[in-house]
Amino acid sequence: MRVKLVMSLVMGLVLGGVFAVPAGAGEQGYRTARVAVIRSGGSATVGGSVIPYKEVTLSAQIPGEITFLAGIEGHRASEGEVLVSIDDAALQAQKQAALAALYKAQAAFRNSQMQYSRELISPRMNSTSALPGMGVPGLFDQFFTRGFSDMLGRSDSSLERYADLYAQGAGVNQAQSAILQAQANLRSIEAKLEDARLKAPFDGVILSRMVEVGDTVQPGMPLLKFAYVDYLRVLADVPVRLASGLEEGMLVPARLDAGGEVMVRVAQIYPVADPLRHTVTVKFDLPRGTPGGPGMYVEVTIPDASIPERSQPAVPPEALIWRGSLPSVFVLEDGKPSLRLVRVGYPVEGGLISVISGLRGGEEVILDPPANLVSGAGE
Repeated sequence: MRVKLVMSLVMGLVLGGVFAVPAGAGEQGYRTARVAVIRSGGSATVGGSVIPYKEVTLSAQIPGEITFLAGIEGHRASEGEVLVSIDDAALQAQKQAALAALYKAQAAFRNSQMQYSRELISPRMNSTSALPGMGVPGLFDQFFTRGFSDMLGRSDSSLERYADLYAQGAGVNQAQSAILQAQANLRSIEAKLEDARLKAPFDGVILSRMVEVGDTVQPGMPLLKFAYVDYLRVLADVPVRLASGLEEGMLVPARLDAGGEVMVRVAQIYPVADPLRHTVTVKFDLPRGTPGGPGMYVEVTIPDASIPERSQPAVPPEALIWRGSLPSVFVLEDGKPSLRLVRVGYPVEGGLISVISGLRGGEEVILDPPANLVSGAGE
């Protein structure tokens, strides 16, 4: 049986693929498996940070006192929910004044329309209502003096009538312009009133607050950070020589600061490199439900074509023991378990974990070793 296993190991090395032997029972009754050997190209590890899928900083648009905050850090809010309110008493007073100015302009517009209609139907130049007595001098002037004046070229009744109509029409236009100006002023104040209430632009979580209720703020002052965290990303600065081997949609392994190992997808590669550090910013999508949150440290393994292909041992996850700062495995040597400290890498094909140091390949490791198992124990 051992001869067959060794031959299988040699064939796995020759073919350069992932080699895994089904677990069996060792001489002591332990479940065991042979250390597989995998072939992989060179890779490099770069550090990054977890960031939200979307993040915004809400800033004050008007001066005033903070009167309302939706919640503390971690508060979930739906799109359109009010997160911050600023005192708007002064703006409400300005709105009432703007409404009064609008009503006044509308009244002036109606009056100008009435005056224009009066001039059109009953011209004032023909009116005798302002003359004393029976109005006979006015009638005489209208029929004789004005007629002779037009004949002699000293006046033009048609031009005077046109000028009166034009003056009344100009009054209508001015009144209409006053209405438009009052409406624009009212809309400006209403927009400022909307700025007094900062709403959630999307479903998300409050990450941090910079103010408290009662604080006085000025325009441009940041109030809180709000983010969409149902999806998380990794932001990393990748050296140019490594970024050339990445493409959008590519899957690469990553290790989270909390100890978890996941596969991340290349979401975005910035088109321009940093001229000082000679790195390219790359965003990676984390699987949904990944534990942790924004700000967590992540190490991403990126293929490096400049490093030649190499062989690396790999073991099933059941063989790893986490009893201290470094993982370890029990290796059967002459039928007895021997504790071996190892340094692990990342998940590889076949559900195995790569081992950077501590194993050679072809050795027999114990799966799910008992908690009381010690190195060198016999039957």
